[in-house]
Amino acid sequence: MANVTFETVKAEEIKFGRNNFLEVARKKATTEQGENEFIAISRGFFLPDGTKKFKRSIAIPDEQEIKDFIAKNIAEF
Repeated sequence: MANVTFETVKAEEIKFGRNNFLEVARKKATTEQGENEFIAISRGFFLPDGTKKFKRSIAIPDEQEIKDFIAKNIAEF
C-alpha cells in the first residue's frame, strides 16, 4: 500500500451559523509515484478550544472544465 502525504497549498474559509465553517482548499497528495493537486471543499465546526473539526469533504480534480461546471451550477441554484 502506498504511503500518501497531503499538503494544503492554499485555503480560504467562511464561518456561518453559530459554530460552523466551509473551507475551499487547494491540496497536494504526494506518493512515491508522484504528486496530484486537487480542490477540496469541506464543512466542519469549531471545538470549544477553537480548533477545527471536519465533518464532510469532497475532492474535485483541478480541471478548469469541472471548476467552471461547479461554479456555474452553484450560481444558478
